Amino acid sequence: MTAALSASTSLYPRPFLKWAGGKGRLLSQYEPFLPQRIDTYYEPFLGGGAVFFHLAGRAKRAVLGDINPELVNVYCCVRDQVETLIRHLWDHQRRHSPNYYYEVRQRQNLRSPVERAARLIYLNKTCYNGLYRENSQGHFNVPVGKYKNPAICDPLLLRAASAALQMAEIQTFSFETLLERSLTRRDFVYFDPPYHPISTTSSFTSYSRYGFTAADQERLAAVFRTLATQGQRVMLSNSDCEFIRQLYQGFTMHPMLAARAINSRAGCRGKIGELLITG
Repeated sequence: MTAALSASTSLYPRPFLKWAGGKGRLLSQYEPFLPQRIDTYYEPFLGGGAVFFHLAGRAKRAVLGDINPELVNVYCCVRDQVETLIRHLWDHQRRHSPNYYYEVRQRQNLRSPVERAARLIYLNKTCYNGLYRENSQGHFNVPVGKYKNPAICDPLLLRAASAALQMAEIQTFSFETLLERSLTRRDFVYFDPPYHPISTTSSFTSYSRYGFTAADQERLAAVFRTLATQGQRVMLSNSDCEFIRQLYQGFTMHPMLAARAINSRAGCRGKIGELLITG
């Protein structure tokens, strides 16, 4: 870890959000393909940030983003206003109940960035299965979960995440804008897009109102191919299906088995085949 990170916290940074498709359980399988030293780490599909937190001590700086502006706001507030955020989360934890959950879920127009961030973390920790989902209007619409004692506020975890994020530029941006940046061969880009569905019942691409279509997957594959051709270090994860294998034909594909706990149907949880693709 960097000196700044190790001096500010004794807790190794890790995700503070539950996230569908989170990579925490896959890191040991990813490790052989991850660089040991990185100038700038790029991740345009940030989600729960497991890979970023795992690599935080190896990178000099990071550029992190997502198409979901509320998620980007959460990471900015954890980086810049963590103590204020912790106070808001303690208040949510003190007041939590099913009725309070739905009251908070209805708050759509909060002006304060830190209040919006606390709202998202609170809903994430207390909603059904930790699932983040928006409707077509961009409103969070997951029902309350059945937790007896949800851990809504974890100050040590949030402070560790804040320390790791100090070297990160965080913004809402599209993966295609990476082609406009001056990347070097000492940089590293990791893509973790919403996975292409492997069946008609497995599709979960609408964590934001924007969704992620087959055409988006094709555009992403074109960006990946361009960066790899230029000699950049690139890595991408996606579902193991014929469509993805065709898109990334010619690249090295590493089959992985991922344990997935977030699914609307309990019978569909378990080991799922995924691909890790390297350039």
